[in-house]
Amino acid sequence: MSSYKDSMTETIKTIVYALLIAGVFRSLFFQPFFIPSASMKDTLLIGDFLFVNKMAYGYSRYSCPFGMCPISGRILDKSPERGDIVVFMHPVEKRAFVKRLIGLPGDKVQMKDGVLFINGEEAKQTPDGLFTETYERQGAAGNLPRCANAAPGLGGECVKEKLVETLPGGTEHSILNIGTISMDDTPVYTVPEKSYFFMGDNRDNSTDSRFAQPYGVGYVPEEFLLGRVDRVIFSSAGSRIVYFWTWRKDRFFKALQ
Repeated sequence: MSSYKDSMTETIKTIVYALLIAGVFRSLFFQPFFIPSASMKDTLLIGDFLFVNKMAYGYSRYSCPFGMCPISGRILDKSPERGDIVVFMHPVEKRAFVKRLIGLPGDKVQMKDGVLFINGEEAKQTPDGLFTETYERQGAAGNLPRCANAAPGLGGECVKEKLVETLPGGTEHSILNIGTISMDDTPVYTVPEKSYFFMGDNRDNSTDSRFAQPYGVGYVPEEFLLGRVDRVIFSSAGSRIVYFWTWRKDRFFKALQ
């Protein structure tokens, strides 16, 4: 009987140690993240699996699950750069979002006729052809993509305009345009001290800092930054990640811009 109890005790210890090690690794180094929405197309696709670099910007209480890190403010703090792809905790909803960093503290950000301006400087857009995908349900939620062309019907070709945007400082990245929406023209947003302004690359299909909290992201205080995304590990086009036959072969360890 004692041998059985000793064996059970060792098994429980092993499980507890494994969970603790996994928790520390997730909190301090790399956190897994699965893309559930279309807001960052075509940079990130629904079904992309990636790791968030938790070391990139330092740590806050939100670096631990459920905001349980015993940290006030940030430690080992490093400033993010404009153009970074960042995972952060929504200040109100307390769930993780992934967007592109557009505005730094003190920046003035505005959209004019679908074109981004930062501190009065135009982020130039260069046409880059079309982004096409099949009009079908995507991911676990089964959402249909938005298209620039008229309703193509299930199995049809869904098309969006693709452009390369150059941010002040020279960082280039891809963005998509579906059509004209109200947020193509906005007031000037002045980013508060120690806060950041984020936008999705799929500009017409992204709830981001252009929308005030609680309905949108609004300005994101620095303590809510979780880390930077640099690379897709693998990607699944199916409704379940275990459906390996739906994995996208061209996105294994794909570097991101």
